[in-house]
Amino acid sequence: MLRIAVPNKGSLSETAVEMLVEAGYAGRRDPRALTVADPRNGVEFFYLRPRDIATYVGSGALDVGITGRDLLLDSGSAAVEIQSLDFGGSTFRFAAPPGSVAGLDDLQGLRVATSYPGLVGDFLARHGVTATLIRLDGAVESAVRLGVADAVADVVSTGSTLRAQGLEIVGPVILESTAVLISAQPELTGIATLQRRLQGVLVARQYVLMDYDLPAELLERATAITPGLESPTVSPLADGSWVAVRAMVPRDETNHVMDALYELGARAILVSSIHAARI
Repeated sequence: MLRIAVPNKGSLSETAVEMLVEAGYAGRRDPRALTVADPRNGVEFFYLRPRDIATYVGSGALDVGITGRDLLLDSGSAAVEIQSLDFGGSTFRFAAPPGSVAGLDDLQGLRVATSYPGLVGDFLARHGVTATLIRLDGAVESAVRLGVADAVADVVSTGSTLRAQGLEIVGPVILESTAVLISAQPELTGIATLQRRLQGVLVARQYVLMDYDLPAELLERATAITPGLESPTVSPLADGSWVAVRAMVPRDETNHVMDALYELGARAILVSSIHAARI
């Protein structure tokens, strides 16, 4: 039975659980449950702290897991990323008081506070910068004001929290993180099926199915607007001068594509959500 680690709380947990349920796996009914067996699919889920998942998977105690790329790299685990899951995105940057740090080299010899010393230490080492890392579990942005550090390395969205603490973003991006599927043994039986199912969920979330009727003489121009993944499906209608077309369209382009088709001459344009897919 494939043993899968799932975040038990935090920003990654809810979406990870939703993806697994959409992929056809059993979810936990009791939010306090630490394990859920799913014999029909040959898997068992273990709900763990996101920061611990890479350690469990890397040691071989569990076969595969969902965690953040940042947590994987920070852990020093033997596990590797085998698939990006495109949620839980975050950006890691350095920040310091205005005018104190112009670039990465200016961090040389400074104290840098972070919750990710492994990740930040590796980044600095790759760029030949030596700094003293101060590990904090939270409220990293307060470290400079409280005199614990000279600069910080933390997750940044708008930067408003950093500015409120008298800091500005400096230097290059440390990491663009997202939720990932990880394993130390990616060749294990069952992992390929799990990957295909999760990829199917990603495709279903990224695309819609669009159907429309069209004068046959406009087909070539219409299929340039909706080329589909391979090519669109085209079927004759009772009126031989018209055809029905079906194609997958990126979800975020839906209304623009509908507008373009209508202006071309398409009618009865319908959009359907995709529940699951195998591409």
